[in-house]
Amino acid sequence: MYAGRDEFTERMGAFIRDGVAAGEPTLVVVSAAKIAPLRAELGADADGVLFADMADVGANPGRIIPAWREFVSEHAAAGRPLRGIGEPIYPERGACELVECHRHEALLNLAFADTPSFWLVCPYDTEALPAEVVETAHRTHPSVVSAGVARESALFDGLEAVAAPFSDPLPEPPAGAAEVEVRLESLAALRRFVAAHADAVLSRDRSDELLLAVNELATNTVRHGGGRGVLRIWREPDALVC
Repeated sequence: MYAGRDEFTERMGAFIRDGVAAGEPTLVVVSAAKIAPLRAELGADADGVLFADMADVGANPGRIIPAWREFVSEHAAAGRPLRGIGEPIYPERGACELVECHRHEALLNLAFADTPSFWLVCPYDTEALPAEVVETAHRTHPSVVSAGVARESALFDGLEAVAAPFSDPLPEPPAGAAEVEVRLESLAALRRFVAAHADAVLSRDRSDELLLAVNELATNTVRHGGGRGVLRIWREPDALVC
């Protein structure tokens, strides 16, 4: 837990510098606005650190764990401890994104339960984030550092809960969301419905990717989810949500 940009730079800079001094490979995945001051804080030590913009790596939160797994697989063979800093949760995240980000933060514990040499810090800005988001961090992380003091989180849900099926509800769609029923005989019409919305706001490549993802989910809904469902689609300031 940190309060404001300066405290972030100071604490994360110290964490990175300790790793550099120990010869530990380190990957930092945060916003571009935070990478620049971190580099300045580290000086020459920044040359031995890998940096990536969370806006690129984590635009879809589901892509973040594969990025960490790639980093671990590339460097764990050397037998040295590894360090990482990942901040997928920031004030600009939408409500739907936050649900996925919290799920990601919980799943990290499961994904790297067998990699004790990997030390990953997940910073949370207590000045900028809502109190309920910070509280959730205590449930998704086994230990919390606050005011420079580390302690076990009494609220941590544990690996068993992390491995359980998805249970966190998504936010309710807005009042103007377009809606179509998902049924076997209407899958072709559903694809046309999604394509019409996507083509209006997305590039052709992104529209095709969205259509593929929605079609897979709709097909699985029909085959494995009781035969029918509902698809809703709406615009947010910087996203199209299905």
